[in-house]
This record gives sequence, structure tokens and C-alpha cells, in this order.
Amino acid sequence: MPVNLQKGQRVNLLKEDGGVLRRVIVGLGWDKSVRRGAPPIDCDASAILCGANGKITCREDTVYFGNLKHPSHAVQHTGDNLTGDGDGDDEQILVNLSEMPAQYEKIIFTVNIYQAKERNQHFGMIQNAFIRIVDAENRKEMLRYRLSENYDGMTALIFGEIYRKEGLWKFNALGHPTQDARLSALVARYS
Repeated sequence: MPVNLQKGQRVNLLKEDGGVLRRVIVGLGWDKSVRRGAPPIDCDASAILCGANGKITCREDTVYFGNLKHPSHAVQHTGDNLTGDGDGDDEQILVNLSEMPAQYEKIIFTVNIYQAKERNQHFGMIQNAFIRIVDAENRKEMLRYRLSENYDGMTALIFGEIYRKEGLWKFNALGHPTQDARLSALVARYS
């Protein structure tokens, strides 16, 4: 049974038996706008890899639809969903925790609305947004964090982060909304 998290809640990433978790699937999902005649909302999930100082070291430290695989091969985006149609995860990011290079201490997961300003779209038009962590080896969902606040006017969300502390990987449910118009603005927060 997965753990349902609240904003700001932190948990250790361990297998059900307490063993070391090697690989996870980070699933991000949302439902499209229910406004009649509204154009589809294209949300884009990203992973930003940071060092111990909380900063990225190079451009390739951002994994998204335009850079599907980190040079270390430890983080991989499975591809872009342009509409949010269907049930379950709309986009997934695969993380191999056991292969993560030592210089990376944190992976931040974000979602931004593609061309939000141009299309006059915001997260208040999206329903049922969530992030979940799945054990990639047995495909069991471990954690789920549903965003339930009002995000009118917000064009991006910093969903959560996986971070390393004292040799263990942990997850922090952030749910921090922003008005960053593009992924580059989100990345600049960690530059």
C-alpha cells in the first residue's frame, strides 16, 4: 500500500523489506482542463540534478523532453505527453539511484506548462496533479503526493525532490508553485 504524502513531508526511499532501493520510476500526472473548447494543456516534466551546494554544474544536468538522458545514464525521461489525456502517469522519469554519480546530491522534479503565457494557461486549469515514486524492480507504487492547493495564475510547479543524506536516498514533497514562464527560468533557480 503506497504512502500518501502531505506537503513538506520527507520519507526514506527503502524497499518494503527495508533493503536498499536501486531504481525508481518517478511518475507525474495531471488531468487536462475541463473547460469546454479549451485547447489542450501541454505540461512538461523535468528533472534537475544538483550537487551538494544545491546547484547544477552544466546544462546537461537538466533532463526533459529536449534532453531525454543525463550523460551519466542515471536519469532518463521517457518522452513528452502533449495533452495529459488518459489515466495514470502522463510523463515518467527513470532514476537509477545505485548508479547516480557521487557529485549529485539532489534531483528536483518540476512540471511547467509549455507556452503558458502565450496560450494564457495556468495550473488552476489542471486537475488531479500528482507525483509518485514506484520501485522499478517490482513496479509497486511506494509514495504518492497529490497537489490539492489552488494554483490559479501559476505556470510551473516544483513537485518534489529526491536527495541523498548520510548515504540514504530520501523524498521530499515540495508542491511549490511558481510563475516561471519557461523551463529555463526554473533551471535558473538552481544555477
